[in-house]
Amino acid sequence: MTSSRAQPGSGRPLRQVLAENIVSLRRERRWSQETLAFEAGLHRTFVAHVERQARNIALDNLERIAIALGVHAHELLKERDRAPPSERSEDFR
Repeated sequence: MTSSRAQPGSGRPLRQVLAENIVSLRRERRWSQETLAFEAGLHRTFVAHVERQARNIALDNLERIAIALGVHAHELLKERDRAPPSERSEDFR
């Protein structure tokens, strides 16, 4: 279930911001969900659920994903510039 509560000033729920950032950073590295999950010590289906906004994420797992992606955990929660659809790459699942 996706939360309908939006982050102040953005109109987008924080869960959506997190999911988009994880997907974007994972794709920049040309990693599959399985690769990210392996690097973070998590199960691939958990990563898929977080990316689909189907699961809440504990701070410990947020930190594991951030470390695997080489960013600070708070960066996963900040809005990033989104590329136009023509510049987005396909999913590497």
